[in-house]
Amino acid sequence: MSSWILGLTGGIGAGKTAATRHFESLGIDVVDADIVAREVVMPGTTGLNSIVERFGSSILSSDGTLDRAKLRNIIFNDETEKSWLNELLHPLIRAQMLSQLANAASPYCILCAPLLFENGLEKLCHKTLLIDVPNDVQIARTSARDKVSQEQVKNIIAAQMRREDKCLKADYIIDNNRPLTEVQVDLDNLHHIFLAASKTN
Repeated sequence: MSSWILGLTGGIGAGKTAATRHFESLGIDVVDADIVAREVVMPGTTGLNSIVERFGSSILSSDGTLDRAKLRNIIFNDETEKSWLNELLHPLIRAQMLSQLANAASPYCILCAPLLFENGLEKLCHKTLLIDVPNDVQIARTSARDKVSQEQVKNIIAAQMRREDKCLKADYIIDNNRPLTEVQVDLDNLHHIFLAASKTN
């Protein structure tokens, strides 16, 4: 197990995936909360069975997988359902993440989570890195990528911790509103810092 864990976070559309892919290219294991969140609602899982029991089979796509867009519409308009879903999924996601972190084999490993600070996951990490872009960039990138309205993206951003508060909490901040080549140079420099830290841990 990698005993040294970096918590990597950033708002929606900030570019967390580009950053984690770069770390993976350097041989670092990444546990991604978004991927784990999809794994715990795969067909046949307790997570999906409970969701279908609550909302009915119309919440499924034709291939039997969860229709995430349909579920998103329900929970963003209903705080009770959102709380119910969080209470169901958060323990499942946390258990799966801890299992994957325990099995990581690289010198240090990364826990990537959009709600790292909101869910107190930074307590599992030695240091935290925020991938940061201005809100208007988040909105433009996400609405183009996910084919959703800017209003919906604004709602998602509003549900997350304020950018300024994340900046205050993070140990390291990468400005991702610039060419990827420049960002990668900074990520390489941080990689060497994290490698050194993992050896002294």
